Amino acid sequence: MNKITSVWEIEENAKTFLECERGAVPGAELQLEIIGNIARQWCENPLRILDLGCGDGILGRFMLSRFPSASGVFIDFSDAMLDAARKNLNDPGRSVLVKADFGTPEWLDSVSPYKPFDVVVSGFAVHHQPDERKRELYSEIYGLLSQGGVFLNLEHVASPTPEVGKLFEEFYIDHLHEFQMKSDPGTSREAAADIYRNRPDKHEDKPSPVDEQCRWLREIGYSDVDCFFKVFELALFGGRK
Repeated sequence: MNKITSVWEIEENAKTFLECERGAVPGAELQLEIIGNIARQWCENPLRILDLGCGDGILGRFMLSRFPSASGVFIDFSDAMLDAARKNLNDPGRSVLVKADFGTPEWLDSVSPYKPFDVVVSGFAVHHQPDERKRELYSEIYGLLSQGGVFLNLEHVASPTPEVGKLFEEFYIDHLHEFQMKSDPGTSREAAADIYRNRPDKHEDKPSPVDEQCRWLREIGYSDVDCFFKVFELALFGGRK
């Protein structure tokens, strides 16, 4: 039996997140709109898109809907998440699903046959890695991009102070409570707070400041690096090759 290295490899945890929390992410529609607009401005007609740490494939599916000529590669280390992505694909013929752990450089062996990528998107996957690995991963992504290719990372980043972190926690719990009340009007805010504060992946979080991560991207060689969207600890940042 393969050793479990992350709670996201457990089907029950993945299912609970997708059903009870995914829709509660604040500003989700705006995040997608910004991602799509940046990609179109910087890469008018992308032909190959990589969704790194795809989860249920929400970012990659959105990109494929925006760019009908593109094909997609969806990568995750979790069978449960890949199964969710597979079920949600509208046009499976345009997509390849790959199981690989991007926590080590070996993941490149699985995706290199499909490079170069015009757009690489990642959603709430990289913050589980330590800083040294984040920097290595951003460099590896740079090597997979076509010239002018775009990397956009939608991520959980570190708050500047503990007090700001507490503000974000309350903000997120409010959204989580509102989302859960749509299916169960009797859900209390306390119950939503308990779900958030005791979520199984919390011990895996290793968020880093967005400004520091943007600096790493510049040092690697990305151009036009910026943080394009930030609400407390939710940030969209990236650049292009």
